[in-house]
Amino acid sequence: MERKLVFWEGMTRWWSESFLLMGMVLLQIPLLFIWGLYRLRRNKEIRKVKIGRIPRGSSGWPFIGETLDFIASGYTSKPVNFMEKRKSLYGKVFRTHILGKPIIVSTDADVNKFVLQNHGSVFVPCYPKSVTELLGKSSILQMNGSLQRRVHALIGGFLRSPQLKSHITHDIEDSVKFSLSSLIAEKRLIFLQDEIKKITFEILVKVLMSIGRGEDLNYLKREYEEFIKGLICLPIKFPGTRLYKSLKAKERLLKMVRRIVEERKECLDRRGDKGLANDAIEVLLRDRGESKQRMPLDFISGNIIEMMIPGEDSVPMVITLAVKFLGDSPVALKRLVEENMELKRQKAQSNYEYTWTDYTSLPFTQNVINETLRMANIINAVWRKALRDVEIKGHLIPKGWCVLASFTSIHMDEENYENPYQFDPWRWEQSGISVNSNAFTPFGGGQRLCPGLEFSRLEISIFLHHLVTTYRWVAEEDNIIYFPTVKMRRKLPISIMPIEH
Repeated sequence: MERKLVFWEGMTRWWSESFLLMGMVLLQIPLLFIWGLYRLRRNKEIRKVKIGRIPRGSSGWPFIGETLDFIASGYTSKPVNFMEKRKSLYGKVFRTHILGKPIIVSTDADVNKFVLQNHGSVFVPCYPKSVTELLGKSSILQMNGSLQRRVHALIGGFLRSPQLKSHITHDIEDSVKFSLSSLIAEKRLIFLQDEIKKITFEILVKVLMSIGRGEDLNYLKREYEEFIKGLICLPIKFPGTRLYKSLKAKERLLKMVRRIVEERKECLDRRGDKGLANDAIEVLLRDRGESKQRMPLDFISGNIIEMMIPGEDSVPMVITLAVKFLGDSPVALKRLVEENMELKRQKAQSNYEYTWTDYTSLPFTQNVINETLRMANIINAVWRKALRDVEIKGHLIPKGWCVLASFTSIHMDEENYENPYQFDPWRWEQSGISVNSNAFTPFGGGQRLCPGLEFSRLEISIFLHHLVTTYRWVAEEDNIIYFPTVKMRRKLPISIMPIEH
């Protein structure tokens, strides 16, 4: 009996030890696999260091990297804190891991210029997944090569064309005057950020699609507000998530815009391409390119939707922040009022209508716009992916890595601008400060320089002119938030009143 017990105890111990040994081996297999992958990746990196030096930096926590620090800085009064801290540790070009990607960040104006100007052959767009999911593969933002250049040239040419300039100035004036007078009639506290979005969206939709006030415009505005909320969000598409809701809103927008594009195509087919194009849809429909074929209607519809972004986001925020900065700077406001009142008197005496150049040739007004663009940083950075190993100023950007060229860091750098956090429109009158320098890139640069930059300046100039020459306002205390996009925390509540002459 004892023999049997000893035998079974021995067998149990043997099996236990065997399972323990097997467990240890099995545990080591994934560790060895991970170690092997690490060594393989490390060896590749070492080989690449022979070509150049990968910027120093930190990958942060597993999976999330340094994303939390990056987002948190966007809710402070100094959104460049994230960049500044790492710049002090690693230099102007450094490595990090944010929003699910290993990224090389540049806060160097020369490196940014190289990234912007070497588009297509060296760098291609590389944006967070929520952006690519929402805009789609055929979006202007992600497009590359000859088609991107073709669309960019067509839209840019139209927005600068004499036929547009001849009537759009009057259209913007009408929209601004109507909206401001309506706000005065209501005699209430208004949220300026929301009200300006209504004005700029209406103007841009008219330029893009020839749609005026009415139910179609209201429908587009409602759906677009839902659509744009998902540009920067968690890339999860389950029902109820932010991205899912935004994708559904885009489906509804596409359905409506596609219908309008089809109607315009039928109209063009009946009457031919005679006369000048009335809007961006016609510009794209008329173009045949080298292949003598029209662009696909879905392609046109999707990109018309994307072109509405400045009317809902960037331009209204520049105007809102200009009003905030001017309210906080009485001396600058006084100078702006004097300049615009003089133009108003000249026009009243001559009985001539305002022209595009009347607004954009006001020097101090343009200084105010430049300073607002510098401080607002509506386009805070661009994202690019390297198609091959690239060495810039001794820094290696490995093939396949993303580069974030930070505009905010350049605009708020004391090496480029004295007292960068101070609103100072007079700085643009100083020698060495120029809108054409590498240190001023509010509209991007290179082949992807914003095609509507002149048009945007016109909108801002017209709004400021009619606001400061006709009304006065008192703004309540409000703060700027810089993530995920620039906006006012309370939408800038103001009371607006007519000037008493």
